[in-house]
Amino acid sequence: MKKMLLVLPATLIVISLFVFSGCKEDNKNPTENIVSADKASCEGCHTDYALLKTVYSPDTTSAGGGCGGEIPHIEPFDRVYMGGTGYSEFKLSYHGKMNCVDCHNGIDKTGDKKTAHSGDFISHPSTHADEKCANCHPDIVARTKNSIHEQGWGQKSMVYTRYGVSNFDQLPEELKAGYKTNCAKCHGTCGDCHVNRPKAGGGGLYKGHKFSKTPDMTDNCIACHISRGGHAYLGVGAGTIPDVHFTKAGYKCTTCHKGNEVHGDGNIYDQRYKMPLMPECTNCHAGLQTVNTYHQMHYNTFSCNTCHSQDYNNCGSCHVGGDGARIPSYLGYKIGMNPIPETKNYKLALLRRSLTAPDTWSQYGVLNLAQFDAKPTFKYTTPHNIKRWTLRTQVDAGKACYDKCHIIKEGTSYRNKELYLFRSDLQDWEINADLGIIVDGRLPSGWQLPQ
Repeated sequence: MKKMLLVLPATLIVISLFVFSGCKEDNKNPTENIVSADKASCEGCHTDYALLKTVYSPDTTSAGGGCGGEIPHIEPFDRVYMGGTGYSEFKLSYHGKMNCVDCHNGIDKTGDKKTAHSGDFISHPSTHADEKCANCHPDIVARTKNSIHEQGWGQKSMVYTRYGVSNFDQLPEELKAGYKTNCAKCHGTCGDCHVNRPKAGGGGLYKGHKFSKTPDMTDNCIACHISRGGHAYLGVGAGTIPDVHFTKAGYKCTTCHKGNEVHGDGNIYDQRYKMPLMPECTNCHAGLQTVNTYHQMHYNTFSCNTCHSQDYNNCGSCHVGGDGARIPSYLGYKIGMNPIPETKNYKLALLRRSLTAPDTWSQYGVLNLAQFDAKPTFKYTTPHNIKRWTLRTQVDAGKACYDKCHIIKEGTSYRNKELYLFRSDLQDWEINADLGIIVDGRLPSGWQLPQ
């Protein structure tokens, strides 16, 4: 998939999977699997950078792209090197005092790479969290196994609902495999936040195997949440500025998104806004309903982001495994009818164009999703690009407070109409899916729009 890529300095580029692919058997040069006796151990091999460059096996497949753009390439020997920043801290930690095979299985004290990674070797122990993590972290493991972060239930529900079944397991095996290859790369396990670079950032060890209690905002969070979260929060888009919570308060992702929310509460939520531990604006901002005229008029009508967001990334019509997003990434802004009124109690809300199209999964045996129209293609959104005064709320002197947001008839044209989602904004194949959220015939009669 081709999407907007957030370009960061090399030192800030991130990872995801605790990959040991660099230590696979090299059939072409079997003698390179043998290391000297003084390096004949897990730690001895993985702390010797020169040795790793000698015995590594080159990548044979591409890591592929994702919602954040092409995945940066990190060499196999760099992904498994236990050195550099963080390694000494790791060695002094509780995890660093454990034997490598306690978590990874395999065979220690051998100079043969094939033997070391034989049998039940696990490159990424947190993929076996019940066995490898739960002894010390039982509560977190129990909660996280059904979390949105680990399972991506919201994405999965969109796929199986549009396919026409009641759960993800009922999908054809080929489609499930396609989802795993293309969509699951940003839904990781404990290690992807606390030990590794996420796969979307290149994969491999992060800071010499150091276990970080709090994930790094750039190298972990934004590595996966690039095109929407990080792109907006850091003000990457042309004409935008960083989120006020970043510039004024220095907030990191975990300031608002606490560990309990990220780890989950053990329950399955098929839509992320249903998660009761998600942060709300009112957690910090009290007395909003009467703070000014805008709030007095619209507090229960619009979501907060409707007024306080800048333009944000959109893209759509993705053909997974094929030509990617056929509606390329663009900065936009659309208000429509709230698509999740059962979860968020607003009449109108900010919407973001989603990736899906009827033939999204045609490369995986599903030419067209039978129930595609069951979900809209524009989704409820909360961009992380907040400003107090935006293009919609800051009006010129002497103008009415609604001058930049209400649709105003001027002769035969309508100013501000582009802010709202009308039927005319949709591709032909989107119309039926979005009939419930377009604003045609649903806006105030005083705006003099044709009915």
